[in-house]
Amino acid sequence: MQSIRRRLSIIIICCSVIAILLSALFVNLAVNDTFNKYMVDIQNQRNDRIVQYFEEIYKRDKKWTSTSGEEMQHEAYMSNYCLSLLNADKKVIWQMNPNDINERNHIIQQVNSGGVYISHNFPVEVNGKIVGYVNIGQYSPILLSKQDINFKLSINKGIIFSVLISIIIVIIISIIISKQFSRPIQAVAETSVELSNGNYESASSIKTNIIELNNLTQSINSLGNKLSHQDMLRKRLVSDLSHEIRTPLNVLQNNLEAMIDGIYPVNEERLNYLNNEVIRFSKLLDNLNALKEFEKEESELNLETFALDELVVSICNEFIIEFKNKNISLDINIEAGNSYEMIGDYDKLKQVFINLLSNSKKFTEAGGKVWIQMKQTKDKIVVSIKDNGIGINKEDLPYIFERLYRGDKSRHKIEGNGLGLTIAKKIIDNHMGTISVDSNVGAWTVFTVSFTAPIFKL
Repeated sequence: MQSIRRRLSIIIICCSVIAILLSALFVNLAVNDTFNKYMVDIQNQRNDRIVQYFEEIYKRDKKWTSTSGEEMQHEAYMSNYCLSLLNADKKVIWQMNPNDINERNHIIQQVNSGGVYISHNFPVEVNGKIVGYVNIGQYSPILLSKQDINFKLSINKGIIFSVLISIIIVIIISIIISKQFSRPIQAVAETSVELSNGNYESASSIKTNIIELNNLTQSINSLGNKLSHQDMLRKRLVSDLSHEIRTPLNVLQNNLEAMIDGIYPVNEERLNYLNNEVIRFSKLLDNLNALKEFEKEESELNLETFALDELVVSICNEFIIEFKNKNISLDINIEAGNSYEMIGDYDKLKQVFINLLSNSKKFTEAGGKVWIQMKQTKDKIVVSIKDNGIGINKEDLPYIFERLYRGDKSRHKIEGNGLGLTIAKKIIDNHMGTISVDSNVGAWTVFTVSFTAPIFKL
């Protein structure tokens, strides 16, 4: 097993070294090829110059003599090539001894020559007529002087030095880059291990300017926060559920024991009181069962076409007496000129708005007000229910639709089991709609329900 930093460093170094070596090889081949072509061009120019020299000699003397090439002998000897002058019949007039060149210690031959003497005849033409031949011979296809060899060696040394420097730079850069990549990933890995061990407060504080790694860090931190909140909700759910179930059972037990001991008389009033507790307990179980049904993926909707504005108005009419008894005014504002026909489950949506209006009534004090507004945009029907009740704390807003979540303690004083909004959200989700909440403690609360185009008729 290797760390991501080590593995990443190895990959970067290996790829870079291979790239550098291949580049160095190609550069070396290109330089050698270019240098050899350059030397060939120089040698061809030398051959042309020698031929032109003998042409001038012949033009000057009008013939060949045994001394016609002596002026070139010293240059040829110093440049490590051998000259021979032949007449038109290819008979030798004057020549140098090749052994004199071979015995010179400073001659440096190309590796592939193998020490073989190579010579070529070049015709000497005067006035369009071949008057002789110049034989130029050497112990290599291309002769390299010490300066030429030193030049090639300096280039190769420069390439090798550049390769070594490049590899060192690559190693340093790879360590820096791998560290930039590995530190955030390592931090995220350590955070995930902490989260898996139940330490939901763990978070990664590593900062990076790499978008993907920054998103990964933010995601794992967000996951930790959500797990922490879910753990808190789970504990609160167990506590609230235990409280909701224990309360009616304790009432039943205490009253029944008092009846058995003769403390309380067994009469119709007492039995009706106990029956109400049983009914309250039964409602809790019914709500839990309903929630379970709504959470099933196969939960079906009895779809039909109806007018949403008529549904909301009918529900408001059912609540008018209850609102009047509590001295709460109800203001209904439905934007005119729109058709609010939609396709949905009438009964389930009725349950949603009954829940929302019931909550507004419960959490709004006497003398308060509830506003209902309905409007239609290009692709949505939007219904908002607002009240000026006790409000909801900002920290409770993200969890208001969780099971049995009832926010701060002041809301616990009001009857309810915390399942109404959970069920309402499930119903809206099944209708491909959205429900949201915003609130200001002690001032107002507004629930907004919207249905998109596929679910309602335009």
